[in-house]
Amino acid sequence: MNNSAFNDTLRFRKADRNDVPVIVNLLASDKLGMQREDYRDPLPDIYYQAFNRIHEDPNQALIVVENDRQEVIGTLQLTYIQYLTYQGGIRVVIEAVRVREDLRGTGVGKQMFEWAIKQARAAGAHMVQLTSDKQRPEAIRFYEKLGFKASHEGMKLHLE
Repeated sequence: MNNSAFNDTLRFRKADRNDVPVIVNLLASDKLGMQREDYRDPLPDIYYQAFNRIHEDPNQALIVVENDRQEVIGTLQLTYIQYLTYQGGIRVVIEAVRVREDLRGTGVGKQMFEWAIKQARAAGAHMVQLTSDKQRPEAIRFYEKLGFKASHEGMKLHLE
């Protein structure tokens, strides 16, 4: 883990089609991601198809984070969900958060979450939520330090 402070100014923007390979590379850059993703050159078309669906959905924001040299160093996805519960509240789900491996532990992830929470507030959301695989205890500790609480038991059913 790199404990030095990150001094670049971060730039957040919606991802474009040209960002898809670097995003998939970030998603595949850890033990669990390596098992799920198929990062290769050329990138399988399924990733571009998924990008198109995300890009066309007004309730989705696939974000890339750039450093001062305009290198993509992180990514995250925000999903805005309108509910009837909480008196018609909006929840924002933060998923697929990744920071380039050499910059983990430098404060980039914290800045990314601060930005994401600010976006959620600006959209009138009453809650930000996320899930994290139990096999990522360091990520869970990081989210707890940011104020997230394990208030519910999450369950998943993988469909084949």
